[in-house]
Amino acid sequence: MLRITEIFLSIQGESGTIGLPTVFVRLTGCPLRCEYCDTAYAFNGGEKMSVGSIVEAARRFDVNRVTVTGGEPLAQPECFPLLRALCDQEFAVSIETSGALLIDEIDPRVTTVMDLKTPSSGEQHRNLYENLAYLDNDDEIKFVVSDRADYDWAKATISEYHLLECVHLLMSPNHEVLHPRELAEWILEDRLPVRLQVQLHKYLWGNEPGH
Repeated sequence: MLRITEIFLSIQGESGTIGLPTVFVRLTGCPLRCEYCDTAYAFNGGEKMSVGSIVEAARRFDVNRVTVTGGEPLAQPECFPLLRALCDQEFAVSIETSGALLIDEIDPRVTTVMDLKTPSSGEQHRNLYENLAYLDNDDEIKFVVSDRADYDWAKATISEYHLLECVHLLMSPNHEVLHPRELAEWILEDRLPVRLQVQLHKYLWGNEPGH
């Protein structure tokens, strides 16, 4: 059994599949408390559901893409069997994870979208760099950038761990804190080959739950 905050259909607002209709399965709970968290409503509560009932709920939307998110979905150990079950049902599955918990048991068919927490998050010390060994060329690392210090830290981290050689890299401005154009100008100035992304769903629906 897993505790689920919500299951809903929306437009993917981030990652390499941005813009595509996607079913989101939001698990309840998170051990982190990032300063810029936009899903604190998922910290508590939720409804207990079996893996089978979650898969069936996702199937009813008649969309083949599913993103498992949170909170921090890996805080619930049954997340791993859920990911396998979704893949077995031939969904194209991704997971959004903070990078603060080990990802070694994620099914290799799943696209992992993993944060590396920037200094402004207040949770930089929670980054588990050993997770980098479990990522492959289809996976993604995301940096949420609030200011120039975050950007410089991200750029140094990319260089230190040779991240350009192994995964897709995403940089996202902290919504309503850093203007996307400012981040774009820094990326262009440095000719940094990362993907700038805005949270498309927030431009469409704001911070409403269920989107």
